[in-house]
Amino acid sequence: QVQFLESGGGLVQPGGSLTLSCSTSRFTLYYYGVGWFRQAPGKEREGVSWISASNLGTYYSDSVKDRATISRDDANNTVTLQMNSLKLEDTAVYYCAAGWGLYGGNLKSSASYTYWGQGTQVTVSS
Repeated sequence: QVQFLESGGGLVQPGGSLTLSCSTSRFTLYYYGVGWFRQAPGKEREGVSWISASNLGTYYSDSVKDRATISRDDANNTVTLQMNSLKLEDTAVYYCAAGWGLYGGNLKSSASYTYWGQGTQVTVSS
């Protein structure tokens, strides 16, 4: 069973910030495209941010553009998603996913990913 862990979720006030992390001890994330997806109650899962394998590029959905930064910490085999200026509508379960060699347009489709984390709850509320 792949150990693919997410952390960093929690309760935050509107306008606040948080950093989500995903890591694994089973493979080297650098060679994988990594995506963050989220699903709010009663809504379909949507892509939030993506980073290409080998750090070829980073991408953001319109919903988080200019408020989020995705990055890798290769020394710790971790990908993080920092989100600022959080809004009520950012409330969701956030999932990290990884797929070998993903880059470009393939990143944005959830079907491209092999490994998924268990999800971490982010609640934005006053």
